[in-house]
Amino acid sequence: MKTSTDRILVTHVGSLARPTELLDLMKEREHDRPYDAALLDQYIADAVVDRVRHQVENGIDIVTDGEMSKVSFLGYVKDRLAGFEIDTENTGSTAASWQVEIDMFPEYYADYMGKYSAAVSPLKRLKATGPISYAGHELLQTDIANLKAAVAQVESEGHTVTEVFMPSSGPSGFGRNAYYDSDQEYLEAVAEAMREEYLAIVEAGFVLQVDDPWLIEYLTRPVDDESERHAGVMGHIEALNHALRDIPADRIRHHTCYGLNHGPRLTDVPMSQVAPYMLQVNAGAYSFEVANPRHQHEYKIWEDIELPDDKVLIPGLIGHANNYVEHEELIAEYIIRYANLVGKERVIAGSDCGFSSRASYKPEVHPTVVWPKFKHLAMGAEIASKQLFT
Repeated sequence: MKTSTDRILVTHVGSLARPTELLDLMKEREHDRPYDAALLDQYIADAVVDRVRHQVENGIDIVTDGEMSKVSFLGYVKDRLAGFEIDTENTGSTAASWQVEIDMFPEYYADYMGKYSAAVSPLKRLKATGPISYAGHELLQTDIANLKAAVAQVESEGHTVTEVFMPSSGPSGFGRNAYYDSDQEYLEAVAEAMREEYLAIVEAGFVLQVDDPWLIEYLTRPVDDESERHAGVMGHIEALNHALRDIPADRIRHHTCYGLNHGPRLTDVPMSQVAPYMLQVNAGAYSFEVANPRHQHEYKIWEDIELPDDKVLIPGLIGHANNYVEHEELIAEYIIRYANLVGKERVIAGSDCGFSSRASYKPEVHPTVVWPKFKHLAMGAEIASKQLFT
């Protein structure tokens, strides 16, 4: 994994808005209607080239495919894992941590949930009804080939790609157990299956990013006993680390966030409670929310939490839930704050979360606004680099 050895590197979390023509065909596929599969494949490949090009043109050093092929950062696993079926009893059910705030602001969330109608498909929850295994090898290799081809194309045009990452879902959040004797056994089976995807991404030469909003979900869920919460999050971490075993930590970055909840966020658990658990995940870098105004003040936790010498922070310095373009001077200030706390070589500038975590015609941040957000993130990194490395 590249680190900020002579300047602050710039990256983001992964998902980007898909082109309309791609969404149109994906929508037909997701609703089991006739569509041109070869044309969809071509649209995806073309979109990956375009999104990689836009990333480097706007200052992103560590790029990815924008998750062009995925119906969502989480829901895509329905096409990658065997042993599941669609859970008709829980389709679209709300995460437990969300429900508390939904009950606090019902009018707001009634309007907010209406935006989901712009997605190409409702979120399909899964139910394990048999032994879980990985069945997405061909789809994954297509994603890998598309990203490699896009990077080669963009580099042939004279652009520089510093490094490439590929997101992959963590083992929680998309389904429930209706087969294994215990939920922990189920979780371990999912993690073991997803390990095949993790290994293939690393073997392709990419940095693996594990998308894991469920770490914070475990810490936020209402429980009667605090020990229950601790046991849940530790079971999750143990399963994830088992899936990541023997993969060099410096080839892994872990992304956790507060999910797609773009609301008042009064129930967010403090990052001071998240970080000690987050650092137990076997990764070389950790991506988390900072631009979110409920968490901007939390850089101070690193005064008390010791970051291991071989770890890197990727604080999110541009938001995925608003259409403001953050000012480069403010971004630079935050980079310098983190650099002064943990060392400039151990800071990479990132974003809070993805900009189209679901394939949608109306992502929260308009697609035309994402590129200047990236550009000003890179400008902030340049300003900070001049102060930190001169």
